[in-house]
Amino acid sequence: MEPFEVHILGCGSALPTTRHNASTQVVRIGNRQYMIDCGEGAQLQLRKSHIHFSFINHIFISHLHGDHCFGLIGLISTFGLLGRTSPLHIHAPEPLHEIMQPQLDFFCKDLAYRVEFHTIDTQKNSVIYEDNSITVETIPQKHRIPCCGFLFKEKPKKRHIRGDMMEYYNIPLYMRGGIKEGNSFTTPQGEVIPNEKLTSAPDPSRSYAYCSDTLPCPQNKDIIEGVDLLYHEATFADSEEARARATFHSTARQAATIAKEANVKRLVIGHFSSRYTDETILSAQAKEIFPCTELADENIIYHIK
Repeated sequence: MEPFEVHILGCGSALPTTRHNASTQVVRIGNRQYMIDCGEGAQLQLRKSHIHFSFINHIFISHLHGDHCFGLIGLISTFGLLGRTSPLHIHAPEPLHEIMQPQLDFFCKDLAYRVEFHTIDTQKNSVIYEDNSITVETIPQKHRIPCCGFLFKEKPKKRHIRGDMMEYYNIPLYMRGGIKEGNSFTTPQGEVIPNEKLTSAPDPSRSYAYCSDTLPCPQNKDIIEGVDLLYHEATFADSEEARARATFHSTARQAATIAKEANVKRLVIGHFSSRYTDETILSAQAKEIFPCTELADENIIYHIK
């Protein structure tokens, strides 16, 4: 099974600290890498995490607060210095293109590659990217400005060829591709061997949901139902619930409640307020609701199996 990994490059909130970087993640599926948000210092974190810049072709921006996009122009410039020639696709709320174009014209006017902007509707759940193995959907969020999360889902996988059955029925190599696609096999004597006998069940399709920044959104339960891994912002502890509500953020307990109601398998909480020098209070409050909770931290890799 090919790797499905989430690399945390930054899990702090708006105010920078010496402990946490601004929001940035890289989702690796096979040999493809997708960046989620691009806070200040993203390219330095890429270096520290030993992530190859050239494999990032799509960047998904949740919203246009600086701690989620101030790293873009620096990263785009560095891609140019590294000799990039393939297009870079940025999926983001509509104003980003207008904001970025003057910066591109001034700082990056001689790029040897195209920067292509794709506008996303943050208030609608829809597929915004698709390739031969995954889809990426928006998850509407409730923040002070238009904001959405992202759901990465593997497409249904093909069944596994059973080598013993291939040998038993002496099935030619050229026919095995069709059997993997679901075809049955007819023997020279005319007997039809059903595909289910020639193959075994496919690997399960895996999924990852990213939800930051937002008030709790119970209405998204159906969208993230049963995901293998949920990253949900948990900016504040219970004692700051009023502050969370006023700034359109979530508490750790609220994030855990969302995870529990959506029957997710694992929860990672992040986007920590700079007021916490020890986030174990957030972890403890979340685990009271959802025991399978982990604290995000820079350079941690979460493997989805």
